[in-house]
Amino acid sequence: MEHQLASFDRRSFLKVSALAGGGMLIGIQWMAGHARAFDPAFLEGAAFNAYIKITPDGKITIQSPNPEIGQGVKTSMPMIVAEELDADWAHVVVEQAPLDTEAYTRQVAGGSGSIRASWKPLRTAGAAARMMLIAAAAEKWQVAPETCVTGASMVKHPATNRQATYGELASLAATKTPPADPPLKKPSEFRLLGKRIANVDNHAIVTGENLFGQDLKREGMAVAVVARPPAFGLKLVSVDDSKTKSMPGVQQVVRFGNKVAVLANTTWEAKKGRDALQLQWAPEGELESTDQHDSALRALLDKAAETPRRKDGNTEPAFAQASKTVEAVYECPFLPHNAMEPLNFFADVRPDGVLMVGPTQTPESARTQIAKLLQIDQKKIRVEMTRQGGGFGRRLNTDYAVEAAEISHLAKKPVKVVWLREDDMGGGIYRPACKYRFRAALDAQGNLTAYHLRGSGINVGNPTRENNFPAGALPNLLVEGHNLESKVTTGPWRAPVHNFLGFAEQSFLDEVALAAGKDPVAFRLGLLDQAKQQPVGRQEYQADRLMGVIRLAAEKANWGQAPSGVFQGFSAYFSFSTYVAQVVEVVVTNNKPKIQRVVCAVDCGILINRSGAENQVAGAIIDGLGHAMFSQLTIKDGAPEQTNFDRYRMIRMAEAPPVEVHFVESEEAPTGLGEPALPPLAAAFANAVYRATGKRLRNQPFVQPGEPGLLG
Repeated sequence: MEHQLASFDRRSFLKVSALAGGGMLIGIQWMAGHARAFDPAFLEGAAFNAYIKITPDGKITIQSPNPEIGQGVKTSMPMIVAEELDADWAHVVVEQAPLDTEAYTRQVAGGSGSIRASWKPLRTAGAAARMMLIAAAAEKWQVAPETCVTGASMVKHPATNRQATYGELASLAATKTPPADPPLKKPSEFRLLGKRIANVDNHAIVTGENLFGQDLKREGMAVAVVARPPAFGLKLVSVDDSKTKSMPGVQQVVRFGNKVAVLANTTWEAKKGRDALQLQWAPEGELESTDQHDSALRALLDKAAETPRRKDGNTEPAFAQASKTVEAVYECPFLPHNAMEPLNFFADVRPDGVLMVGPTQTPESARTQIAKLLQIDQKKIRVEMTRQGGGFGRRLNTDYAVEAAEISHLAKKPVKVVWLREDDMGGGIYRPACKYRFRAALDAQGNLTAYHLRGSGINVGNPTRENNFPAGALPNLLVEGHNLESKVTTGPWRAPVHNFLGFAEQSFLDEVALAAGKDPVAFRLGLLDQAKQQPVGRQEYQADRLMGVIRLAAEKANWGQAPSGVFQGFSAYFSFSTYVAQVVEVVVTNNKPKIQRVVCAVDCGILINRSGAENQVAGAIIDGLGHAMFSQLTIKDGAPEQTNFDRYRMIRMAEAPPVEVHFVESEEAPTGLGEPALPPLAAAFANAVYRATGKRLRNQPFVQPGEPGLLG
């Protein structure tokens, strides 16, 4: 889910117009090149990075450009605009924008990057509109603009006690030239940002309004359920659809590629029609299994990489001279994404153009792939985004949207493709299975003198993050990675690579600290002090900020001062430009460790929506705990063995721990928050379990199917 961020130093272009009947429309674009001639009709139908409409009654409409997958950007991005606009949030209406690559450089929900990429452009749009409203008021009152102030959707002139609402000024403001570089507020001047603001879709969600792709219905739409290969590495040989075609509600059967779609009036009728298909499949080569994958991945851990990912100093002499060495292997399985809303997408392919509507994290990529498939100009494809019932990286892939377009094209009718839960879990694009071997060398004083990480993963490319901690903190470092190619399709899963590497690294550092006879918190702070004072090579993290969250978490959890019977575990991790430290406290009840509380410290720069931020952190913690505890997907003869929740264990509500979240007060630009709290959680838990029971948890899931629960 990592994507190149938009550059903020490109030329900005503001679009402004008076609306019919009065009011103002403003958008911002920061693309390279020349500004388009302003066209109000275009603005009405397309999305801008910041898009503000003010009507005479004072209503302010702000379009949110990025996909909303539950991370809260449909609330937080408009909040940024509203802050600089000095808008009364009670008068703001938020709308989801469609895809428009001429107006945006990054309409993506991935890599925890939405706010990171759009922070300055969104602020600029709000600030520019505010300055134009001030200019309108100054002209109306014949006063100097600098003598006017704004607040709560009003411009005021304190010296003469005059004031006007934004609605009253909007038409005149639309005639003003937007400032190229409007002044932005200082963080100390924020009135909205940092507060707890309710999600703009809360009422619609709890009252069951049609927000999600699964809710979508269009006139003449057929529902398609698709038969796909039941195992990775199978080819469709023959199709007998005679029984299916005679079943109630079935409209068509469409074969395409290695798949067969059944189109019907309803999802259930399409499913029953698919069940009646007589399909023959044949293997293309050997069918893979988890046992084979495990053997191959372990073999790679015994093999030096031809080219290391990173090499500082010379590790082997350091290991040869070490007073003590520590070594451990950590392993994790495939994981499906299991968003609450299974995959779905609507497509209406017509000779004059294509309409695509549905839940996607990458609308531009979907459009590109559909244009390639249909061999048409991308400008003929309109992509609209629904709210999404989770994504976690699965909806970064466009296969299900392309599938909908292909079926609509072949069937010559509007179609909504619906994946059932078994399709969703069995259809691949899993979190890659990975294994890591760590080695650490300690001198007689317990100082870390060498560190060696070798990773192997399935279809993952680079299973390591070689510039993360403890890189830069010691003289001898070797990082190697191996990729194992497989027919099992893999892809981004919440906090890609970090999601397991964070656990493995932070668990191993705990082992090293104890072997060195040092407190785990003090051990990390000592390494970070070295990275700050005498850095070796490149490091992605800032030592000061990582030290800051470590100290904050330790302080809030009273690290090392827990009452008798309470066992603490610690971890700290950097990902997506954000710093997180966590303390997990467990008690042993009926011979089982039970989490008493989780204390989390986060440095994500300036907070946008405090309530959204708290929920993102708590959600990531619970998600990380549940998947580390219970979840795995195994392969046998090419087929996934867990395709529904009867065989795939998720965390339950009663198992969710109490979570305390503390944020570092900062004036740094905001960074990612959807993912960073997940990677370190399992390590903090496992480290606490070790103190409570003496048992090291190195392999996920911690509880194998059929075993009693680890949590009390």
